[in-house]
Order: sequence, then C-alpha cells, then structure tokens
Amino acid sequence: MKKQFKNSLAFILGLFTLNSCATIPDGAVAVKPFDSERYLGKWYEIARFDFRFERGLNNTTAKYSMKPDGNIRVENSGYDYTKKIWKKAIGKAKFVGTSDEAKLKVSFFGPFYGGYNVIALDSAYKYALISGSDLGYLWILSRETTIPEDVKQNYLDLAKKIGFETEKLIWVQHDDKLSNPTILP
Repeated sequence: MKKQFKNSLAFILGLFTLNSCATIPDGAVAVKPFDSERYLGKWYEIARFDFRFERGLNNTTAKYSMKPDGNIRVENSGYDYTKKIWKKAIGKAKFVGTSDEAKLKVSFFGPFYGGYNVIALDSAYKYALISGSDLGYLWILSRETTIPEDVKQNYLDLAKKIGFETEKLIWVQHDDKLSNPTILP
C-alpha cells in the first residue's frame, strides 16, 4: 500500500513537473533571433484571452527588466474597474533554451511556471504577439496604447492559423486619466 502511494505520488509530481515546464502550441514558432535587451521595458496589453488572473482588469501593462542573475523581472499591473483599485503581480521569466529564442517560462507563484512565447514581433520591437503553453493563452502587446490596424490583422490571422479562437479576445481599454496609479498588491 505504501509503495503504491509513493508510486502514485511520484507519477503525479512527475506530471506536474512536466506541465510546469514551458511549451509552445503546435504550429507556433518562437521568434528567433530575439534580442531580450530590446524587448525590455513597458508594454501595453492590447488584447488577451480572459483568464482568472486578469479578469476584470483594464489599463493592463507589463514591465520587463533584467535581473542580475540573467533572468527577467516581470511586473504586471492593471486596474480593476469593479473594485476601483490597481493590482500588481511580480514574477520572473527564464529562457527555456538559448536567450536568442523568444521561448520563455514565467512564474508568479514559486516553482510553478507557464509558457511565455513571443510568436510575432515587428523589427522595431513595438508590437508583439504572445502565446502561452497552449491555445488557452494569447496576448497582443504594444509599446503604445493602440496598435495599427494592419499589424492587428496580421497578428489575428497568424493566431487563427495556429488554432487560437481569436473571437474570444478581450480588447483592453486604456484610460489616460489612470496613468499614474497607486498600485495595491
């Protein structure tokens, strides 16, 4: 009985460990070559799939900065328009392979990681299409609060081709009056 429990526990932990490693959806390809230094800084969320960590948030941004250990500090923030408060989450990102490929894993909760894959990026590093480990996570990011229609359409077309249900995207609102927030954890 004890041996069976240990084997079951080892199996469950093994599955959990595999699921916590970053992957990329079938058909998606991480940007390569990728210059992480150019990618650092502030990004505005233009669109995303609805998921519990960002549910009810607008004015969402992500700030990326290099940590001394070579990993990337991730600071996500957004305004909860129902509760009328700012929320913030701090995490870390690590490259899955080499740093010249935009295939990372990100964690906001200790040892648990999810995929963060830059699957489209313009040459000026102004607009990005991001996928998670599977078809349940998708973001369109911009260095500004808007994105040109042609870039938006190209990213939507690519996401559809991969298999993302782009009609489920939430288009994030950005209100300039909320640009200097007092953020609560």
